[in-house]
Amino acid sequence: MATLLLTRRFASSSSSSVARRKWGAVVVGGGHNGLVAAAYLARSGLSVALLEKRHLLGGAAVSEELVPGFLFSRCSYLLSLLRPSLIRELELERHGLKLLRRSPSSFTPCLDGRYLLLGADAELNHSEIAKFSKKDALAYPRYEKQLEKFCKFMDFLLDSPPPEIRHEAPSVVDGMKDMLHKSAFWSRCLQHVLSLGQKDMMDFLDLLLSPASKVLNNWFETEVLKATLATDAVIGSMATVHTPGSGYVLLHHVMGETGGERGVWSYVEGGMGSVSLAISKAAREAGVHIMTNAEVAQVIVDENSRAVKGVVLADGTEVHSSVVLSNATPYRTFVELVPPNLLPEDFISSINNLDYSSGTTKINLAVDRLPQFQCCKGNHLETGPQHVGTIHIGSESMEEIDEAYKDALTGVPSKRPLIEMTIPSVLDRTISPPGMTSQHVINLFVQYTPYKLAEGSWHDSNIRESFAQRCFSLIDEYAPGFSSSIIGYDMLTPPDLEREIGLTGGNIFHGSMGLDSLFLLRPVKGWSDYRTPLKGLYLCGSGAHPGGGVMGAPGRNAASVVIQDMNKV
Repeated sequence: MATLLLTRRFASSSSSSVARRKWGAVVVGGGHNGLVAAAYLARSGLSVALLEKRHLLGGAAVSEELVPGFLFSRCSYLLSLLRPSLIRELELERHGLKLLRRSPSSFTPCLDGRYLLLGADAELNHSEIAKFSKKDALAYPRYEKQLEKFCKFMDFLLDSPPPEIRHEAPSVVDGMKDMLHKSAFWSRCLQHVLSLGQKDMMDFLDLLLSPASKVLNNWFETEVLKATLATDAVIGSMATVHTPGSGYVLLHHVMGETGGERGVWSYVEGGMGSVSLAISKAAREAGVHIMTNAEVAQVIVDENSRAVKGVVLADGTEVHSSVVLSNATPYRTFVELVPPNLLPEDFISSINNLDYSSGTTKINLAVDRLPQFQCCKGNHLETGPQHVGTIHIGSESMEEIDEAYKDALTGVPSKRPLIEMTIPSVLDRTISPPGMTSQHVINLFVQYTPYKLAEGSWHDSNIRESFAQRCFSLIDEYAPGFSSSIIGYDMLTPPDLEREIGLTGGNIFHGSMGLDSLFLLRPVKGWSDYRTPLKGLYLCGSGAHPGGGVMGAPGRNAASVVIQDMNKV
């Protein structure tokens, strides 16, 4: 169990070991973005200390043994968005990262006995969609090609710090450099716009601004196809397919790749903790000092200069540095870690008004046999194509998704939840008990579960159990007997995600991914370039541009800004 070994390796560090010196940079939080930032900073020659509150690294990208013998990707569970440049530069494959490509990648069972399989195989897609609509079968490759074109447009935005307006008065030389940098950025942006052409650019804007339902209705007529694709537009968000701007979230979830192939999501051998393990190995190789069980209680700030001087740990230990990068959420960073009355009122007001609403619950299960879907003819005791990819439960129409959302708006967990089921152990036998080929690991990513319930609380074990059984019973409708296969399970509701992983409001993206919270507006207007109103304090987590997902771009971009600032000194 790689992640458990990782825990033991770093647990021996003591707080005194980081208090004896002044560090070039301190990184708060050992999530994947914090690890990425630390690795790049150390590679630039800085002495770097990384401090993680939990007993293991990875934040939401962790592998944990929750049921004896079963290793779970406890929060995030698939990989696609991790930037190719980062994988290459940090040599993550050399450090043990192994991706397991899924084919087919999607399976949607229907209660009427039909089903839809989708993947990277164009012939499979055509034959599967044609079962429902020949028109849609012809339209689907055009839809994929258009999204791929838009993804190429987005690539340089993801890998670049936003061209933010400078807050301090630069020297003449620095001012000229800054002007040239911004001119180069917008020039590249214009080149991409011109390469798209006016029609594609208008279609791109339509995708960004429209509800996913409008986008998909314009392309297709088959309900199950539209609903399957629409799940990418709402996953992880407290939004519905009819929410304006949900089209962008749909694009966000298809702009990744595996092995150079767009939109392909993979399992990671050893679970998602193996991603964090590989990055941590690269960071340690570069010289980063990593310490777990090291909760940061406060950022130390000189009240006169408004410059950071380091951090204070929960045990009172002071760790000194004039550069601090926070991988925590913007709320946690600026409201809970920064001492009060040191930030501008308008800035802190904007931070307090960020949207951290979440409708997400993660359920991790150990089972003694694979689910048998009644829409698949014959007895499939062994792995079939329906078990390999993401299994969409409760996704037969977009209105079904919308009804589940409406329940949550009233403070009630969805009566018929939207469930994304994955069974990584069909491709990765390292995460289930050796020799027990019938036993498997199952992830359920469930929506919608409001953070606050209209009646009762998520702390109530009866309410938790009732909702879990609701999810299992829904799966039983498609795969009879599923409930009886469960050996054990672990459930993380939005308050659990906040308490255990540090995700404010339980929001997996460190804040809404609406159009009012992206690019130059992330986390707030005027502070999108990872810098903050306090000199030396930077944001390097998913609450910064370009947002959430196991992407690594915020950490990589933030490190480049820190290095740029330090080179000016």
